[in-house]
Amino acid sequence: MSNPAALSTRTIGLYLAGVQFFLALGWIVYVIYLPELARSAGLEAKWIPWLLMADQLVFIVTDLAVGLASDRAARVLGRVGRAMVVATLLSCAAFLLLPWVARQGSPTLLVVVTFVWVVTSAALRAPPFTLLGRYVAQPQQPGMIALSSLGLGVAAAMAPYLGLQLKGFDPVLPFLFSALSLALVTLGMVAAERALAARGAAKAPAAPVTTGFPNGALAAAFLAATILGAVAFQWHSAVASAPLALRFAPASELPWLLPVFWVGFNLALWPASLLAKRQGPWRALVWGALIAAGGNAAAAYAGTLEQLLAAQVLAGAGWAVLLSSAFFGALALGRDSRPGLFSGALNSTLALAALARIAVVSQAAPAGAVVTEFAWLAAAGFVACALISWWLARHPARA
Repeated sequence: MSNPAALSTRTIGLYLAGVQFFLALGWIVYVIYLPELARSAGLEAKWIPWLLMADQLVFIVTDLAVGLASDRAARVLGRVGRAMVVATLLSCAAFLLLPWVARQGSPTLLVVVTFVWVVTSAALRAPPFTLLGRYVAQPQQPGMIALSSLGLGVAAAMAPYLGLQLKGFDPVLPFLFSALSLALVTLGMVAAERALAARGAAKAPAAPVTTGFPNGALAAAFLAATILGAVAFQWHSAVASAPLALRFAPASELPWLLPVFWVGFNLALWPASLLAKRQGPWRALVWGALIAAGGNAAAAYAGTLEQLLAAQVLAGAGWAVLLSSAFFGALALGRDSRPGLFSGALNSTLALAALARIAVVSQAAPAGAVVTEFAWLAAAGFVACALISWWLARHPARA
């Protein structure tokens, strides 16, 4: 691009949404085909949950490490974008190899290539938020975060439908499409970084990057609130939603019913950005947690399918407000020099919640009736998240 400054922040936000979309799409394709890949490689089915948990464990460590590294790299213009392009090419190469490696019949080789893919794909999660925290003025950050999150929401809404359509389909083409799409869209990261810098929305910080957390009590409270919210989200969205829907509809309709949550999420992203901009990240966190709690409670005690669908829209909207406000809060805590560290820490908490959910589902294997009986636990988790966020709203020294 000859004139990077000509790009609007909205255009860059939509570009980041594309990056997030194809990154999430790759994970969805991987999860759909993992049982088949494991079977081809001679890996017993009992090891699949352990492999998924190992993936999340890698995300926990890598997100934090990459977030810190991206803060350091951001001191040189263009370095974050170049690092993301390199990581993307490595990630896409490993992803493309997965179907071929599985057919070689070596479980060890499959695990090694999967590890390479997980590590390199994790390197794509925190750096965009480093750029937002460094070059985008704080009033514009909620809108950029909302646009970026749209890619995740659209991919998640497509997941059940993709699982249905790709059943029995050769994995080579889906893996090829996902890898090449992500590679192509990420090639523009250098231009996006230069465009953000050229717009001069914020000045590069002069303070050196350190590894400590400023105001430890606020940081600890923020991470505690996000962990509670993320665990509640995992329980509702990935565990309870399907059993709740099965009370009113057959299993064949789940691919059309489960995305309703993400419809609410996507519709609420822009209002969520306006709320965060006007009230700040901590008050918006409170509102998001309370809306999510209300939607989850309504879903747990819905008496009809129509009530459940309305509750799911509300729950998705609450999660949109909570998640986008959490990333806004991470940038506020990181301020100029450590946005990557805090956004990486937030991504680590999301991975930790996913790890906990996979562990509970795979090891305890709760029956559908038990899940629906305890579906209200998600609402309780969001209420706890709201209480901690309310404390943060009363102590906004770093926000």
